[in-house]
Amino acid sequence: MRDHGGNIDKAAARFGGKRSDWIDLSTGINRVPYPVGRLSAAAWTDLPTESARDTLIAAAANAYRSTAAILPVAGAQAAIQLIPRLTAPAHARVLGPTYNEHAGALVAAGWQVKEVSRPEDLAGADLAVIVNPNNPDGRRLTTDRLLALQDDIGTLVVDESFADPRPDCSIAPFAGRPGLLILRSFGKFYGLAGLRLGFVLGSEGPIARLAAMAGPWPVSGAAIELGRQALSDTEWQAETTARLTRETARMDEIAASAGWRTIGGTELFRLYDTGNALKSQERLAKAHIWSRVFPYSDSWLRLGMPGTPEEWSRLAAALATP
Repeated sequence: MRDHGGNIDKAAARFGGKRSDWIDLSTGINRVPYPVGRLSAAAWTDLPTESARDTLIAAAANAYRSTAAILPVAGAQAAIQLIPRLTAPAHARVLGPTYNEHAGALVAAGWQVKEVSRPEDLAGADLAVIVNPNNPDGRRLTTDRLLALQDDIGTLVVDESFADPRPDCSIAPFAGRPGLLILRSFGKFYGLAGLRLGFVLGSEGPIARLAAMAGPWPVSGAAIELGRQALSDTEWQAETTARLTRETARMDEIAASAGWRTIGGTELFRLYDTGNALKSQERLAKAHIWSRVFPYSDSWLRLGMPGTPEEWSRLAAALATP
């Protein structure tokens, strides 16, 4: 298994405390989630119907401003596992450093994978992956740049898992173009990662083949019902985007007071140069706050956004303590 955030059980085993004592800022999951109300009994007892799934797809199409074919899946991760099987393995390139599951899934499926650091070095690949906005540094490529890159790539996969607060960064409206696949995560922005819901947007042929691989019930009835509600709730989306945007500045100020330098990030996480990532992670862990470090950097530390006033106070206090 590749390293990820969210391993709060291992943090508690190493540094002590019950799971409930910990604030998990090791992921980019919104800690003020969409409110889960009462779901219908049928969402739990009945097999998901095609008509119910179609209502979810319609809500996603509207939310993502897309007329392309859309496949709901059990989180963007499910799509990452399926896409390498769309065609015979060949040469893939991934714009990095980025989310490690893209390269891992391609390698596992027999692809020859090269990580590149410049967008122009993706040219000539049979399949290329760009996470936009990027995880962990928040790098963003413009729509024009992404579409221009696609001209020199067999299939371009754009992972927009962190794009909900920044619709201006999304190329979902262009997802019907041949050779372009867009991934969207539901759980991160809506704070419901345990629901396991995501989407793949693309032209009819690849989406139909992915649907055949995903099987007849790729998402649960609960995911369909709650996903449809949340994707249609434009008031909640606007309020959440505004709050997260305000809080990025607050987070950067707290980090600066600890002597950390802001590298970048998104509205759902921030990335800092702390000088010593492992030492900084342990400093926060003593206060039962979990963060994310990376095997390719000795100094980078990523923090998700706290959710409650108490969480913000605990973070500020932890970083004020030597």
